[in-house]
Amino acid sequence: MDILLPFFVPFRILNAPLASNGRIIRHQQKKRSEVMDIWKELRDEGIDPSLLEEIQHFRAAHPVPPETAARIPTPQCLYYGKEVWESAAAALLCGQHLLLAGPKATGKNVLAENLAAVFGRPVWDVSMYVNVDAAALIGADTLQKGEVVFREGPICRCARLGGFGVLDEVNMAKNEALAVLHATLDHRRVIDVPGYERITLDDATRFIGTMNYGYAGTRELNEALVSRFAVLDMPVISDTDLQKLLRRTFPTLSAKWAEQFALLFRDLRQKCDSGEISTKTLDLRGLLAALRLMETGIPSGQALKLGIINKAFEPFERQLAADTVWARIPQDLSDSQLFGA
Repeated sequence: MDILLPFFVPFRILNAPLASNGRIIRHQQKKRSEVMDIWKELRDEGIDPSLLEEIQHFRAAHPVPPETAARIPTPQCLYYGKEVWESAAAALLCGQHLLLAGPKATGKNVLAENLAAVFGRPVWDVSMYVNVDAAALIGADTLQKGEVVFREGPICRCARLGGFGVLDEVNMAKNEALAVLHATLDHRRVIDVPGYERITLDDATRFIGTMNYGYAGTRELNEALVSRFAVLDMPVISDTDLQKLLRRTFPTLSAKWAEQFALLFRDLRQKCDSGEISTKTLDLRGLLAALRLMETGIPSGQALKLGIINKAFEPFERQLAADTVWARIPQDLSDSQLFGA
């Protein structure tokens, strides 16, 4: 049977996975073998040594249950921002739950993952959405072997097993659904499930909420809920820190092009701030994905369309985004021109 292939996919890219020495296979193997030494990275960033020592004491005092060890994340990226890092770590050491609030592309999920990794805690990622309810968060009755039993939700398991629960886009959920977390997040540190035993949070359990504000589908958080968090206002990543991130993620990316990609991201943010384009193309994940495509041999123009430009669906906005991108990055750059520094 004939296989129809998209006309725009370069033949050499399609062939690469089929060859034992193909570029994509080598790239994927290299990525899998690279494990960031987060402790070294934090020391290099100048994080307070006494704070790192306190985190080591926390890890020693709270061993991880064997059944949850696979949930401890292994970050590929470091969150760059010394003050934010130290504030977040200090709050968690003091037993506080964290709310990371800020605009798009400020590294909220990266910081949450970094914190869980350095504290050595298993992670439960809980995606919040408009129809989430108490049963989805806490758990619900279910039938098992002819008996009604309680099936724990992610909040219960995280609380009982000493995990870090990441409440992603917490301000998309209705306040009525989030009210079930009040006793969990305040000084009581319990979950009361009607008809079942009260669950007391493990001493190591922390919850980290993330939120973008002003986006469609989001809402104001109830003051009672916000009061249960230490709130970190996430700053926009600086050009210097973004260059560090790009060079750390792509060690062979030339300094010249790392600077240009950082400036491109700043240009896109300025266009968003002025209202010329929406935030759809202000996508740090998309920029990193585009660079990964370039690293495997896809020309810069095609990669940047896939990662950034095509995320603007309205034609006029897409053209504005494209003009912004091409003003910084030529469309015909090859991997050999970008990488190898």
